[in-house]
Amino acid sequence: MNKTNLIEEALKNCGQLIVTGFQGKVLSDETAAFLSQANLGGIIYFSHNYESPVQIAKLSEEIQRCSSELPFWISVDQEGGRVQRFKEGFTRIPDAATIGRSKTPQACFKISEMIAKELKAVGVNLNFYPVGDILVEPNNPAIGDRSFHSEEEEVTKRVTAAVRGHLVSGVQPCIKHFPGHGNTQVDSHDSIPVVNDSLETLRQREFIPFVKVFRSRCSMVLVGHLLYPQIDPEHPATFSKKILQDILRKELRYDRIIVSDDMEMGAVTEKYGDEEAAVQAILAGCELLLYRSEDKARLAYSAIRKAIENNILDAKQVLESIDKLKRLKESDLDPYEAPSKESLRTLLNSPEHQDLVR
Repeated sequence: MNKTNLIEEALKNCGQLIVTGFQGKVLSDETAAFLSQANLGGIIYFSHNYESPVQIAKLSEEIQRCSSELPFWISVDQEGGRVQRFKEGFTRIPDAATIGRSKTPQACFKISEMIAKELKAVGVNLNFYPVGDILVEPNNPAIGDRSFHSEEEEVTKRVTAAVRGHLVSGVQPCIKHFPGHGNTQVDSHDSIPVVNDSLETLRQREFIPFVKVFRSRCSMVLVGHLLYPQIDPEHPATFSKKILQDILRKELRYDRIIVSDDMEMGAVTEKYGDEEAAVQAILAGCELLLYRSEDKARLAYSAIRKAIENNILDAKQVLESIDKLKRLKESDLDPYEAPSKESLRTLLNSPEHQDLVR
């Protein structure tokens, strides 16, 4: 394939690099057109998209009907505790710290399996879970009770169990927030957290849960908007070739999908413009960019296309990322049809699930 054809193919498919949020509990014609015409990778649900299990199941079905080729990623943050987007009608999930106090990782596996079964019933095929961060800093506002434990070994046991629980239930897990968000007192939703740990410290502590999860067939890792001055004093992890290429790819030998954290967080917007951020993240090595709003996703899509046309983004590199994403969809995603209201009653918040939580 010559260069012109590479560019045309990359322009046709570059929407696969974007997952977008949107407003409302129904799919507007404008959002449906964007999903279809831009050939987007998928969507992410938030609490404002949710009304009931029946509503979200039908919405997932409508979204998938917009795809002319491979299914969309239909994603969510459904961790438990304070990060549970679907509540009414779903089993209320304990926070990770509570689950982490269980004596064995088996409880974590069962809870994870339960979460995935309920998500799959309403069409969700990707969950940004589990949290692989070690709670090194107890006063961490972003992580806190979202972490399973303050000790590496305990976190590692539980995140590997959580990944297995999702995979056996047919939902793709995405461990977060590499290289580790546990040792900071700043929330990346607001500004850039600075982590002054050395690379050797990270190797001996923060990296271990992620490396073990990679061996458990976890095909996605979410990178946090975190600055590690002793590794890269200029670029947060999402935009750092040193972290994504030299460490994650080469040293840790991770060869699957690298996902950005929400590209609209304060940690990004205070340093980069909306359009520049999308291009720089892909240049660094991110392969799936998350946007909570459709407006920002549209800006990113236009910026990526422009960067491909102007040879700022290498079309061959873009197509390699797209090919990886497509292969994962082909192997892991099945067609979805919304179940009946009666089926959802038995699948969600069942007595069995309530007993498990108790």
